[in-house]
Amino acid sequence: MRITNIRFYSFLLLNVISFLSFSQTKHTLSGYVKEQGSKELLIGVTIYSSDKSAGTVSNDFGYYAMELTEGKHTIIYNFVGYKAIEKEVTISKDLVLTVELPSMESALSEVVVNASKTQKKVSEEVRMSSIEVPIKTIKDIPALFGEKDVLKVLQLMPGVQSGSEGQSGLYVRGGGPDQNLIILDGATVYNAQHLFGFFSLFNGDALRSVELIKGGFPARYGGRLSSVIDMNMKDGSKEKITGELGVGVISSKGLIEGPFAKGKGSFIVSGRRTYIDILAQPIILAANSGNPAGYFFYDLNAKANYEIDDKNRVYLSGYFGRDKFYFNYSEPFDSYKAKFRFGWGNATGTARWNHIFNPKLFSNTALIYSFYELAISEKDEQLNQPLFELNYGSGINDYSIKQDFDWYANNNHKVKFGLVATNHRFTPDALVIRDNFDGSLIDRKTEYKSLETGLYIEDEWKISKRLKSLHGIRLSTFSSEGTTYIKPEPRIGLAYALRKDLSMKASYASMNQYIHLLSNSGVGLPTDLWVPATEQVKPQSSRQVALGFAKDFEKQKFSLTLEGYYKEMDNIIAYKEGASFLAIEQDIDDGSIQSISWEENITSGSGTSYGGELLLQKKQGRLNGWIGYTLSWTKQQFPELNGGKEFFARYDRRHDISVVLVYEIKDNITLSGTWVYGTGNAITLPVSSYRLEDITVNSSINRWFDYTNLGTEYTERNGFRMEAYHRADIGLQISKPRKHGIRTWEFSAYNMYNRRNPFFYYIGNEQLFDDTSRQVLKKISIFPILPSVSWNYKFN
Repeated sequence: MRITNIRFYSFLLLNVISFLSFSQTKHTLSGYVKEQGSKELLIGVTIYSSDKSAGTVSNDFGYYAMELTEGKHTIIYNFVGYKAIEKEVTISKDLVLTVELPSMESALSEVVVNASKTQKKVSEEVRMSSIEVPIKTIKDIPALFGEKDVLKVLQLMPGVQSGSEGQSGLYVRGGGPDQNLIILDGATVYNAQHLFGFFSLFNGDALRSVELIKGGFPARYGGRLSSVIDMNMKDGSKEKITGELGVGVISSKGLIEGPFAKGKGSFIVSGRRTYIDILAQPIILAANSGNPAGYFFYDLNAKANYEIDDKNRVYLSGYFGRDKFYFNYSEPFDSYKAKFRFGWGNATGTARWNHIFNPKLFSNTALIYSFYELAISEKDEQLNQPLFELNYGSGINDYSIKQDFDWYANNNHKVKFGLVATNHRFTPDALVIRDNFDGSLIDRKTEYKSLETGLYIEDEWKISKRLKSLHGIRLSTFSSEGTTYIKPEPRIGLAYALRKDLSMKASYASMNQYIHLLSNSGVGLPTDLWVPATEQVKPQSSRQVALGFAKDFEKQKFSLTLEGYYKEMDNIIAYKEGASFLAIEQDIDDGSIQSISWEENITSGSGTSYGGELLLQKKQGRLNGWIGYTLSWTKQQFPELNGGKEFFARYDRRHDISVVLVYEIKDNITLSGTWVYGTGNAITLPVSSYRLEDITVNSSINRWFDYTNLGTEYTERNGFRMEAYHRADIGLQISKPRKHGIRTWEFSAYNMYNRRNPFFYYIGNEQLFDDTSRQVLKKISIFPILPSVSWNYKFN
């Protein structure tokens, strides 16, 4: 059956690509679209002729190409957040035309076209389940502690849920956080969170574009089941040196960008660091008898590009960030000392070369590096003699080479094809435990080397005036420890125009995922471990179908999309009951600590997710924003969990509503607000506890990793619903031009009406400090109303 599918799609693609029309003499109009004032290349600009006979969209590097018949044409260039312009061209041969679009805030120097007639129309796009978020919108929306967060904005979209209060984890159409492919300038980011998930690591000031894909995946994407979050960094201004400084409640940030080599190249560097550890240190020292402790994180983004000539450009970009927690403890009376460290971090690097073979064939060659690590350590000593030592590490190292081609065959066929190969090196755990109390020693390091490849081809085909398709196939392979998997992944999307501004869409996508995330928290903590598919642990796979409608309201400048989806997932994994990331257990007979394999710690199962999504969105005008609603069900089943019975996933959420409004009161004053509502998460609660036989457990492990000699009986897995979650946020930005730039003050409030949303529940005594009082269910909330203020200065 699979071989038949491959032959069918290969035959279809070859016939589609070869079906070219030469009824009239045609030539190619090509070039780049840039931002006026900085010459930043713009992604996703819509370009079309006024008679709608030809049209295209600029690619990830701002390049476009389309065929035009000989003669005069009016070409319109349109992009959200920029003033649409039109150009008169006379075509008698291939023509290169590079265009600069003025932003809405800049002075108009081109012919401006009525925005209501040129805004990007969702009804004309063949793709569905895809959302582009303007960077300006991300900066305008109020955020926790004033920290602008890309992932938290994406959580406000239909089909996307957050893990719990304040966290940046994404759960897309029933998938877990490991099933999201997060890409920054072509490099995979494995852990996208700071402060245990409360902030993401992406600095909005350094980003140029953000796109979320929830279904109908183009064949060029692979390796994850649930979503793609594709982000591109800014290139940097080629006109002049500019910069930004920002000071907030918990962090400060800075950015500088500018040209070099007489404008043939540009660079951008941005950084951010928190300073809670510095400000709170006096309080911490006083509260802990002089024992220091602290936490901080930092980010650094950098990118440079250089235009060799009209047909060749090179780019070099990278990201580096880290979280660090530390705690030192000492007791002078018995010379006891303890040091605890907990840190994790990401690093990425991308080198890219763009080459134009001819106006219709554009290529991008990339060398990519991605790295993630977790490190935990503890060292106890007394009288300068070691008592206990623990060092734990986990990580993943990737080296990739990728080749992509954009072939503008003609106005009816836009073809993308290419390949990627990634060398993975997994270190699920490297554990050393030395205990001088009982003389036990564990010295373990697990490492896997794997090779993942993907070969793809896709074609956007304008079949008729009403019918379009985006179809393709991806062939993925994965080899690890002598085991090889080969998986074909067919993809197809269709869009049929019912009316000028109304279309019906459908899609199907088959996806495979060869790496797993071991998690027993459900919230994407850094202690979650990345492991490869093996002979024993099969790759995850999914099949998703979607059907929907897209409607544009041109006069009102907003769009409406309605989609339903159904997704099946196989070979998803979870920890067995009672297992943890340390993969150790205690021998019942002698109390010694034993090492066990992570493969013995997990179980495999299946899942289904289905539902409907509605998005009403307005991207232009003084008032913009969106209203989103999701109705969904997500269920899982594992033979070794919940007695083998089906259960709701932790992140199953029946109803999810988001309202986002941004209003430009004046040119320098912006008011914004959000309101969100979600059905409570499904969790497992303890119903009773009992004491086990007395087992001696090392005190240090007990202190840091919560070992206990009490047994607990629980409800069915995820058999209890937390309270519904809802809150409102509000923000006000006031800008004022200065001699050398623009100063902006922002005042915001998170959880404006002080809703006590549940973070977790526990069973405790009804009366505090009274062990005889009855046991009741108690709720912990962490974020009351949180006002914040920030200051930003953008240099001219």
